[in-house]
Amino acid sequence: MIKDKYDVVIVGAGPGGSSVAKTMAEMGYSALLLEKRQEIGSPKRCGEGLTMNTIRILGELPKNCIAQEIEGATLYAPNGNRVLVDLGADGGYVIERKMFDKWLAVRASRAGATVVAHSEVTEVLKEGNQIVGVKATIGGEEEREIRAKIVVAADGVESTISRKAGLNTTNKLVNVDSGYQYEMSNLKLETDRRIILYFGNDIAPRGYLWIFPKGKDVGNVGIGTAMADKSAKYYLDKFIASHPEIFGQSSIIEANSGGIPVGGFLENMVLDGFMVVGDAAHQVNPIHGGGMKEATMAGEMAARVMDKAIKENDLSAKKLSEYNRIWWNERGDKLKKVEKLRHVFEKLSDNDLNMVSESLTSDMAIGLTRGSKMLSMAKILMKKPALAKLARHLI
Repeated sequence: MIKDKYDVVIVGAGPGGSSVAKTMAEMGYSALLLEKRQEIGSPKRCGEGLTMNTIRILGELPKNCIAQEIEGATLYAPNGNRVLVDLGADGGYVIERKMFDKWLAVRASRAGATVVAHSEVTEVLKEGNQIVGVKATIGGEEEREIRAKIVVAADGVESTISRKAGLNTTNKLVNVDSGYQYEMSNLKLETDRRIILYFGNDIAPRGYLWIFPKGKDVGNVGIGTAMADKSAKYYLDKFIASHPEIFGQSSIIEANSGGIPVGGFLENMVLDGFMVVGDAAHQVNPIHGGGMKEATMAGEMAARVMDKAIKENDLSAKKLSEYNRIWWNERGDKLKKVEKLRHVFEKLSDNDLNMVSESLTSDMAIGLTRGSKMLSMAKILMKKPALAKLARHLI
């Protein structure tokens, strides 16, 4: 089933890894996609929300990947003031991530890639500075060496493969949030058509708390917050206990936790014969922590660069660094603006957040997540003289 040599070996079968595998296979290259977990997509590690903008990139989703259609979001300020965000044509779905990741892997397989779960990469093979393959334990038993022209690390926020290859992807703690989430049933939701977000330094320091509906009384209830003395789980449990009108008779049917990169983008994502995509490269929207769209787009960019490199028989870091330029031009510069916004929001008090909520519009909220409307936000902050210095960071 597994050959001794491939054009590309991809480590990690999340959206980024599957994107690389599918795109390379469609171009006619041999691609091997290895996933260390026994089941692709499990456990899930996100709120499971996808906008139509992302779905247009992926293509139509099968019905078994969709839990709930979403039309917008409700944002709650610390004082309870709410901002309604209507997504319109850019609405989307709360998905079933376990089914979604499997679907992506199946698409890669149908395109011609070889996908193997329960296969852990233990070493990166080198000849001098050149990455030439991997050593992997296949099916939890057979260890073997597999040669490749290019190895791609798509192994998530903890990425060990990048470090083994010699690429420093270590992120600063300030750029990593702590996430904890329950999937809960028998909830009393105000609506099943809107994502609900709660902000406040007592609720989620330097982050937010969410409810992503997956039906009339089922949803993902989670939090992303700064790593501090008290855990994300502490703040999530505290919120649930203080809102019996929502959670009084609810049950927990799944629990997940993990780190969430929210910035610290890499200037360099390549070595000789090596590339990194997705969470492993910190390619996540810093304001909301979503990474599925970013990983998918980065995977396609990386594949385009690999195509040229293999055709020209030049697998050097210099050649592959075209990926750095393309990613920063198409996504990085925009996300860097969003990262600035996150740094500003982190410094706002609850009173400041309440003030912002009084002027925040639906269009502005959507734009801010995309790296636009920064001047509009700066004007809001400038209403309070003490925030003028912060506002200048957005201009």
